[in-house]
Formats: sequence, C-alpha cells, structure tokens
Amino acid sequence: MDIFAQIQIAAVLGTIFYAFLGLFLMICCYAIIDKLTPFSLHEELSKKANVAVAIVMGSVMISLAILIANVIRS
Repeated sequence: MDIFAQIQIAAVLGTIFYAFLGLFLMICCYAIIDKLTPFSLHEELSKKANVAVAIVMGSVMISLAILIANVIRS
C-alpha cells in the first residue's frame, strides 16, 4: 500500500506523454530520412534485406533517441 501512495499521477502521465512524443518524433525523422534518400528505405530493409542500410538506419535511430531523450530531460 505504501508504494501506491508514493506514485504521483502527474509524473506517470508526464512519462507516458514524453514516451509518445519521442516515438512520434522518431517516426517523423524516419519519414524525413526516407524522403531525402534516393531509394525506398522500406524496400531496401524488408525486401532486399540490405544489411548496410539497416546498420546505418539503426545507428541514426539510436543517435536520434539519445538526442530526443536529452532534449526531453533538459
């Protein structure tokens, strides 16, 4: 019972909001990168199984996640 008394609703709602905000920003960044490249990222990743593109996109997404997390935290 003591654990539930310490949980603050505002903190939980803020965490959920920022989680969805970060997810939305990641999806927007993926769409922007997809538009800027001369090929379709979805086709390269799913149909052609291009490992090089997957590694580059994975590193881009990790770096974006770090940036978004630091911006939200500050």
